[in-house]
Amino acid sequence: MKKNAILITFIFSGMMAHGQRGFFKGQYPLTNKGTQTDEYFGTKVQDPFRWLEDDRSTETKSWVAEQNKVTAAYLGKIPYREDIKKRLTELWNYEKYSAPFKEGGYTYYYKNNGLQNQSILYRQQGKGKAEIFLDPNKFSADGTSSLQGISFTKDGSLAAYQVSEGGSDWRKVIVIDTKTGKKTDDTLFDVKFSGTSWYKNEGFYYSSYDKPKGSQLSEKTQIHKLYYHKLGTTQSEDKLVFGGESTPRRYVGGGVTEDENYLIITAANATYGNELYIKDLSVADAPIVPLVTGFDFEQDVVYSEKGKLFVLTNQGAPNRKLVIVDLSRPGKEFWKTVINETEFPLSVSSCGKKLFAQYLQDAVSKVYQYSLDGVREREIVLPGLGSAGGFGGKVSDTDNYYSYTSYLYPPTIFRYDIKTGKSEIYKTSNVKFDASKFESKQVFYTSADGTKVPMIITSKKGLALNGRNPVLLYGYGGFNVSLSPSFSVSNVAFMENGGVYAVANLRGGGEYGDKWHNAGTKMQKQNVFNDFIAAAEYMIKEQYTSSKYLAISGGSNGGLLVGACMTQRPDLFSVCFPAVGVLDMLRYNKFTAGAGWAYDYGTAEDSKEMFDYLYKYSPVHNVKKQCYPATMVTTGDHDDRVVPAHSFKFAAALQEGQSCQNPMLIRIETKAGHGAGKPTDMIIAEQADKWSFLFWNMGLGYTR
Repeated sequence: MKKNAILITFIFSGMMAHGQRGFFKGQYPLTNKGTQTDEYFGTKVQDPFRWLEDDRSTETKSWVAEQNKVTAAYLGKIPYREDIKKRLTELWNYEKYSAPFKEGGYTYYYKNNGLQNQSILYRQQGKGKAEIFLDPNKFSADGTSSLQGISFTKDGSLAAYQVSEGGSDWRKVIVIDTKTGKKTDDTLFDVKFSGTSWYKNEGFYYSSYDKPKGSQLSEKTQIHKLYYHKLGTTQSEDKLVFGGESTPRRYVGGGVTEDENYLIITAANATYGNELYIKDLSVADAPIVPLVTGFDFEQDVVYSEKGKLFVLTNQGAPNRKLVIVDLSRPGKEFWKTVINETEFPLSVSSCGKKLFAQYLQDAVSKVYQYSLDGVREREIVLPGLGSAGGFGGKVSDTDNYYSYTSYLYPPTIFRYDIKTGKSEIYKTSNVKFDASKFESKQVFYTSADGTKVPMIITSKKGLALNGRNPVLLYGYGGFNVSLSPSFSVSNVAFMENGGVYAVANLRGGGEYGDKWHNAGTKMQKQNVFNDFIAAAEYMIKEQYTSSKYLAISGGSNGGLLVGACMTQRPDLFSVCFPAVGVLDMLRYNKFTAGAGWAYDYGTAEDSKEMFDYLYKYSPVHNVKKQCYPATMVTTGDHDDRVVPAHSFKFAAALQEGQSCQNPMLIRIETKAGHGAGKPTDMIIAEQADKWSFLFWNMGLGYTR
């Protein structure tokens, strides 16, 4: 495509004079339309914006720059944008801590003083003075490089940490001597979707792909491979352990058990269902032995002791159960159940030779301590209806740490005594927020097919149900992901200004186990959109709001949710925020990680029925000439998980299809990816733009 194929018109002067919020057609960059047409089972599908899939081309870069100019100019005219940004900065400016963990005689923890772009990893020996171990703010001048995981040898003398540059999923792995702080010569490049798991002090296991030249996949670049890196050797000498041409899988992971006797390998071709393999590391040249083959179920090794594995599985238990697998008799007929399935989804961690069972009960946490033989010893009493996380640790630990949060309870870290069951606050939050002025309540509303769906609504106390409150409705609904309560200072800024924040626990998520998840996959995906639309209708029916004051938001699979709902029911919403969304459902599997999402979505190549179903709701393909809600699409130019082409094509289609003056903007963050590791100043700026856009397009002002 030639440079002059993009015709840019930029008529912006006076656009927002006298409070005008809308756009005229000529004020958008004019996006060139190509003639690309594809055929699926006899149906011809036009793809006029195919050229935007090449995010490295000069033409696309020019288009991105012009779109950002339009968006920046629009947002810059909103009179209270800087006031919102100032308030968000005030709210963000408090010390933040992670739960600590112990390695080699040190206690490590992450801390952010308040507005640092990246949290710093500290360590402390006993009651001595804390010292900086790794400062990611020094990884790059602009704060866009981040620390994305670290693992230590059993004695804590060596560590391997991962660095993401500009938010990319491709990582660099650096090995450091923890005593001296000096880097070794064992730096690895182009590692993706991987942990690092040490074997003694000799080397570590990691996974990666062959790196493609662009965003589009080839058969070769979809194969994940597990490698072993021996210290003191080059990356080109790393040994292929599993994967590759002999055992092609899209996702492969390897982890060494705490006793360093076994290598556990998981292998999958989609985001659901995995195989399980084991290799005896105590025997030279021992073979890799399959424990579970096929992809119909999920298995996760929780703990290992004396030749026995504790495995969390959904085989015969859609909500999960914990079983013991004796490696001398590994057949399924010999598996022994330790913790039975219940009506609520189960996850399990281990610490101090105890098991910690975490249940999700109507999207909130319940946690119990068990002995290794499956005897329930006690419930860990939590502060309220919220989300607990953590409870993991080493065999030798006598206490562990967990975090707790809710929509009104800032993240707090507790120390838990395993012997006595006593919890005490370890670190509390000092965020400038008075929770006594707000309230959260859970409701259950009815979706189109009669299914009851939970939703938590948070707002100021004494809210008048007059149909005029600004509401942000958030959802996800996919990949077995559960939305449990969590605190957000950004939402505080919204609720202080009279906003109502509502989170719907849609089908497709994991809130009620496999049945709930599967009810929102493939040719049941419309259930997810129906659940979200029903949540919006509930908020209107109960007089929380009206369509004039109703906004929807979601990211990644949630971006698809927003895109599908706004194209199906444009009349229902005032403002829409599809973020880093999967929006081209006919081609999503052609890019980066997309091929692995087929369990949830199906693909256009599967069958005519599957193609017809996807084509019917694919946001990019369902934009028509009509009036859409005010929309700000957001993405990152370094997003190599959900490539920005999805958002580019959707924004171009919306700008062409919009028949009224509601703005159709796209905000493209440079040096940013799918979200992980985004620096604080970038997050604050993005959230300020979001709330400014919402209030402005609802015709509302901003006061604290």
